[in-house]
Amino acid sequence: MENPFKYNHFLFWQKWLFYTSLLFAFYGVVFAFYGNNILFRPYDKMLSGVFWHSSQFPSEAEPFRAFIYGPLGGTITCCYILLALIARHSFKEKQRWSRNAIIIAFSIWVIIDSSVCLYFGVYPQIYIINAFSVTVKALPIIFTWKDFDKQ
Repeated sequence: MENPFKYNHFLFWQKWLFYTSLLFAFYGVVFAFYGNNILFRPYDKMLSGVFWHSSQFPSEAEPFRAFIYGPLGGTITCCYILLALIARHSFKEKQRWSRNAIIIAFSIWVIIDSSVCLYFGVYPQIYIINAFSVTVKALPIIFTWKDFDKQ
């Protein structure tokens, strides 16, 4: 019989993974359709500072910004809905492939994203957005690692 404390511990991290994924998916929808709002201004300011040495996008680049936030937000939403479904079902059932898929997918993402950010000098993306996202997803993986060994 499984220790109830360990089971509750696992469920806490499984729910953490599920609900944070839904939250990030919601963020993707907002970013896609309403990326030009007060919440995303620091991100806009960072990008415009790196690429145009200005505190805002030049007016000529604004249509591109509005466009590119759509596919980017849609991709974020898709990725995190998929992660939420994995967390809700396979991860909860302690299927090892689900844990490994999360590790592989997010590792590939962070390597590609961070490499491009390094190339273009968008360092805050790495140590704010990427590091935050990886930490939020790594915690449940770390704290439930042994639970998957029992399968």
